[in-house]
Amino acid sequence: MSDTILSILVLAAFAMVIGAVAWWRRGMRKQAALMLVLALVIAGNVAIWVIPDRNGDAPANSEPK
Repeated sequence: MSDTILSILVLAAFAMVIGAVAWWRRGMRKQAALMLVLALVIAGNVAIWVIPDRNGDAPANSEPK
């Protein structure tokens, strides 16, 4: 289940970057910048869950206790 959620988040981040570029070209700079910030936040959250720690365990792969 978490793999599906993480995949959807990555796709959403890519979609936000594409949308931000489109809005930037139309002149809506503030909204485009906010979308890029949101895409970075989403990417950071996915990275926190996927990147393993010193023991080699990623939080996304651990079982809830």
